[in-house]
Amino acid sequence: MSDATRPSVGAPASTYRLQVRASFDLDAAADVTGYLRDLGADWAYLSPILQSAGGSDHGYDVVDPTRVDEARGGAAGLDRFAAAARAAALGVLVDIVPNHQGVAVPAENPWWWDVLAYGEQSAHAASFDIDWAHGGGRLRLPVLGAELDDVIAAGELTVAPESPDSPHAPDAPAAPFGTARYYDLVLPLAPGTAPLHETTDAAAVRDVLARQHWELGFWRRAEDLLNYRRFFTVTSLAGVRVERPDVFDASHVEVVRWVRDGLVDGLRIDHPDGLADPGGYLDRLSDATGGVYTVVEKILEPGEELPGWWAAEGTTGYDALGEIERVLVDPAGERPLTDAAPQGPGWDELIARTKRDVADTSQAAEVGRLVRCLPAEARETLGDAVARDALAELLTRFDVYRAYLPAGADRLARAAAEASAHRPDLAEAVARLVPLIADADAELSHRFMQTTGPVMAKGVEDRAFYRFTRLGSLTEVGGDPSRFSLTVPQLHDAFARRQASWPHALTALTTHDTKRSEDTRARLDVLAEIPERWAAARGELSAIASTGDGALDDLLWQAVVGVWSDDPDLGDRLHAYAEKAARESGAGTSWEDPDEAFEAGVHALVDAAAGAARPVVERVVDEIAGAGRSNGLSAKLLQLAGPGVPDVYQGTELWDHSLVDPDNRRAVDYDARRTLLARIDDGWHPPVDASGAAKLLLVSRTLRLRRDRPELFTRYTPLETAGAARDHAVAFDRGGAIAIATRLPLGLAARGGWTDAAVMLPAGPWRDELTGRLVSGGAAPLAQVLADYPVALLTRAG
Repeated sequence: MSDATRPSVGAPASTYRLQVRASFDLDAAADVTGYLRDLGADWAYLSPILQSAGGSDHGYDVVDPTRVDEARGGAAGLDRFAAAARAAALGVLVDIVPNHQGVAVPAENPWWWDVLAYGEQSAHAASFDIDWAHGGGRLRLPVLGAELDDVIAAGELTVAPESPDSPHAPDAPAAPFGTARYYDLVLPLAPGTAPLHETTDAAAVRDVLARQHWELGFWRRAEDLLNYRRFFTVTSLAGVRVERPDVFDASHVEVVRWVRDGLVDGLRIDHPDGLADPGGYLDRLSDATGGVYTVVEKILEPGEELPGWWAAEGTTGYDALGEIERVLVDPAGERPLTDAAPQGPGWDELIARTKRDVADTSQAAEVGRLVRCLPAEARETLGDAVARDALAELLTRFDVYRAYLPAGADRLARAAAEASAHRPDLAEAVARLVPLIADADAELSHRFMQTTGPVMAKGVEDRAFYRFTRLGSLTEVGGDPSRFSLTVPQLHDAFARRQASWPHALTALTTHDTKRSEDTRARLDVLAEIPERWAAARGELSAIASTGDGALDDLLWQAVVGVWSDDPDLGDRLHAYAEKAARESGAGTSWEDPDEAFEAGVHALVDAAAGAARPVVERVVDEIAGAGRSNGLSAKLLQLAGPGVPDVYQGTELWDHSLVDPDNRRAVDYDARRTLLARIDDGWHPPVDASGAAKLLLVSRTLRLRRDRPELFTRYTPLETAGAARDHAVAFDRGGAIAIATRLPLGLAARGGWTDAAVMLPAGPWRDELTGRLVSGGAAPLAQVLADYPVALLTRAG
């Protein structure tokens, strides 16, 4: 592809995320590039497209990093997509996954297959993060449904010589190995160890298994057996050692080709915190790609800054999401919602419990590896049990996803102080461990930093978020739900910092990982304006149907009112969500031990929503839906016009009331969006109604302005508002483009509307890009500026 057909290299003005999969492949993505151009998007942003596990809808389980996924269109499909993107003047951003590979079906992953067949002698043995010593020189696979002896005795394991139809990876070495089969799981046998014929004979199977480079075990003993690093708790995703130059080169050869051949202009890096050296990885990636635009999926806790030395333009935007959400939440609702919520531990106590539980259970294998990294003298002095206990407590008390030692030593010191205060019996062990962890060159230090993230993610996002339910819109990725709201000045401060420090970072409202979509959260935010009425309705709903767990009831009833619509699939969607939420919360059931009786109650609650509880649900939705739309438009304008590079998640240019994945990966009707956009371009000013066309108007006009007139978005200046209702508006000037948004709409209506409130504009005249209305400079009445929509986007007239 010639340079003449490529857009100028640099940061995008905006991005539009597309979830590429077999049912929406690269050719389908190419078909919507013209629509994305018309919408105003600057770059198309693709989910992972490297070869992933068969049937994967998300693509984060890459099994071969050297080729484009065939089901998604293959290399030819990427060529066609890139050509279509260039024809539409779109840049291309692609999500890549350096931390791990999918190993659920070994035959799909040529590197993993080779390691299984040849063990430590495999050419790819160093590609995966395996503790061979802990397995006695074998790779341990805790995948069985029972203990190995019981599985063998039941005849569930079959060993066989190689046959022409033996499944193996496409480029697996041509060696005389056979296979072992356990139901659908097929594993290669080491060369020279295959039986003469297929058999389930117990003695023969034991003899064959004893000579393999892998060892099978009961899945319930995974935390004792595992000797390879995983992605969080997902045993089927094996950690990759990209800190090794040879592994980096082998796993990035295709990605580098995309950049070299002009197919891709930027990269989104999934989960860099899982890497041994995220900063070093980003430096190597920048060198390999010539410094293309790069953003990282990094979760920042409130007050935490992205490492300034990283070769990246910023995060993928969860920090902005949390800021925008909270300025739309009424602080007056905090106490009533807290009082009405089911009584339980406070946030700090809750996450201390859930994180410690994760460290002791699903991350026990990783904590065990930390113990094995200790110097022999420390292990002998402390004893493994005390060392494990102290390490788990340090992980529990770590207040961010990870530090990057030697930077962030203060975080480690703070965790040590809190661990010692909470567990005085461990104070001496903690004091002994901290200097060892603080040695940034030590393996212990690297692995401790790789483990704080999984403990945080699983303990907070995937457990506590499902238990701390006073306002579900605040339990979002990267957010601290104990931080209830932001004032307008606080939002201005956050936006000004982003403009000054990370002007090209992505900003997001919805992603493939959000627990609730932006419009679901916008509707739930309204509950903070009517806490007493919500508490009363919540009591009525739980009287009709309850799981027996108050926090879970609260979570599920909020989900019901948050996504309530006339979607014919809503019932099935809510059932799927409710089951997932119950298992994640650990309330009466779990993924490991599902309780059928408890889950029957969960499903009965969902059934009641469409039955006996329907009048109450619809009464609540009728009260909050309109204000939710106002919040949705305001949030979108704050994101799209605010500092950073706004990302529009697929389909959210119309209302999108979704819950956690896979609900947020449903198919998007682009024909409907094209039709509505054409009507708007023909002069239609849509009302703020259920169609979502008003949101499409806002998205298209703001994206087009950012793309076509970037000089209007070069700074950030808060604009003052005046009058009794002034706190219901947020206004700022981006350097010629002025955004004005409404907040707390029910409170605004209750006080009689805008009355004398005004926004102080620079000398005019100004034109609203949404309505065409002319507005004079100076003290512009908000009742006039926001007469048609709760938002306005102003540029100088003429």
